[in-house]
Amino acid sequence: MLEELDIRNLGPIREAAIAPAAGMTAITGETGAGKSMLLSAIRLVSGGAAESSRVSAGADEAWAQAIFALADDAVTSEHSGDTDDTGDADDSDSGLTGAAAAVAKAHDAGVDPEDGELFLSRTVRASGRSRAVLGGKSVPRSVLGAIAGELVTIHGQTDQLKIAVSARQREFLDRVAGDEAELAAYRKAWDALTAMDERLERLRSQESSARQQADYLRESIDHINRTDPQPGEDEELKARRERIENAADIAQGVGSALGALDASQVDVDATDGASAVELINHAVTSLRAIRVGGTFAEQADRLESINADLGDVVFALSQELGDEGSVEDLDQINGRIHELGDLTRRWGPTLADVLAWRDKAAFDLEDLDASPEKVAELESERQTLYDAALAAADVLSAARVAAAADLGARVTEELGSLAMLGASLEVRVTPRDKADDPLGPYGRDDIAFLFTPFEGSPQLPMGKSASGGELSRLMLALELVAADTRGGADQTFIFDEVDAGVGGKAAVELGKRLARLARSAQVIVVTHLAQVASWADAQFVVTKEPPDADDDDLGVVTTIAEVNGEARVHEIARMLSGSESEASLDHARELLKESAL
Repeated sequence: MLEELDIRNLGPIREAAIAPAAGMTAITGETGAGKSMLLSAIRLVSGGAAESSRVSAGADEAWAQAIFALADDAVTSEHSGDTDDTGDADDSDSGLTGAAAAVAKAHDAGVDPEDGELFLSRTVRASGRSRAVLGGKSVPRSVLGAIAGELVTIHGQTDQLKIAVSARQREFLDRVAGDEAELAAYRKAWDALTAMDERLERLRSQESSARQQADYLRESIDHINRTDPQPGEDEELKARRERIENAADIAQGVGSALGALDASQVDVDATDGASAVELINHAVTSLRAIRVGGTFAEQADRLESINADLGDVVFALSQELGDEGSVEDLDQINGRIHELGDLTRRWGPTLADVLAWRDKAAFDLEDLDASPEKVAELESERQTLYDAALAAADVLSAARVAAAADLGARVTEELGSLAMLGASLEVRVTPRDKADDPLGPYGRDDIAFLFTPFEGSPQLPMGKSASGGELSRLMLALELVAADTRGGADQTFIFDEVDAGVGGKAAVELGKRLARLARSAQVIVVTHLAQVASWADAQFVVTKEPPDADDDDLGVVTTIAEVNGEARVHEIARMLSGSESEASLDHARELLKESAL
């Protein structure tokens, strides 16, 4: 929820801090006092357009910051949104919505919540430049927009026109329908189908360059197969070449070492004196000749163990004699190393890389070799995938049709209680014509919200058939039904102009329904009706004040303050009658008491 909104030098607001209630908050004040600046601040931190004309007179820059408190489960699921990018801008792809989706997007931008909070701020300079900041880190304003879009929904005259877009209407219907499983099953089938379509398209659109690439791959694979490299073969050959090139040194060194260790392994004449093995044997014999046991026998045993180890060394060195190879062997080794080097230069840097490239090239060659048989085989597979996607789309359509009928009926019922008798909403789900390949990323349905504002009015697409106030109340009815159907919404809803053209009993019903929505979500409403404001858990008053004599050049200044107790009674009384007479104060107290029941 929105925990705090801070504003500096935005229009007539020099400085303000608002801490909305967790439930319903009312923003009230006289017409022209500057209530719209609060919505401007929210739009700024939501990545909206920055207008330098909104910077207060005499100030260098305007600044707004929104602090959102997040539920514990949203913070702990911050990494669960890491999914494969399907290339579609719809956030439902990740399976996350609301605060969890906002946390995942912030994490992608390199920012994680701090103490369960996200900080979104925006600075607009008088020169026209702006800066977007997320958790103290500069980010593109589109990042703020994506994150705020998961946390805040503004139902104002301009903002709610977004619902006129068919994609938004589909998203809303899917949310009410609770068809996540059906949509996920369809998207899996759709992704498999589109992958096959892309593969077929590559095959069918091959030109000379593709054929040349196929020839290159084929010749390269043949070249590698003829050479038949083995992993690590070049390193083994280089080691063997080194032995041959140093054969004389090896023979001399090994011979000398063997002569010193065991003269029987080499020409005796080439050694001077007794060898190590002979000397150790002599020492053992001498020790064994001592008839006293104990340490002499133990040392003899140790010398025999050392002699056994020397025997292993002698054997290993003797195997190295005469194994250096010939000049002919060296020529063959150099030739093989040259062949393998040619491979690694072209497809390396290692033989393992060469083999991996060959295997991948063989797979790519299958796609480049667009033989009629191959195309026919893939087209048959494509038909199977298409049938599966179509079946999944039908299941998804059935869920949408059932939800659409229920949604339209319940919204129409709510509209009657919101001073819109005769108004109705039809949610129409129309399958696209099969002849035109009906499938798309989200099924085979065209979704349309058709609104009738009053009895006898023609039915028109939503957004083209309602005033700002009517559209706000329609959105309230939609959000109420969604909350009743799917439970609490992890969002902050802001309503502006929702009370336009409403009064009397209908105003009370409007306030009651806003309070009902606030049981499952945070609601902020900008209103001029006391019957609406009285239902709020918190109320802030926007007041326009003349400038001080010393600051006359700054113009009118707007202040924002929360009202409680008698101060709130006086504000409700002003909203009721424009005055604060005893009668209006009594009426205000009665209204607040009734709303609290």
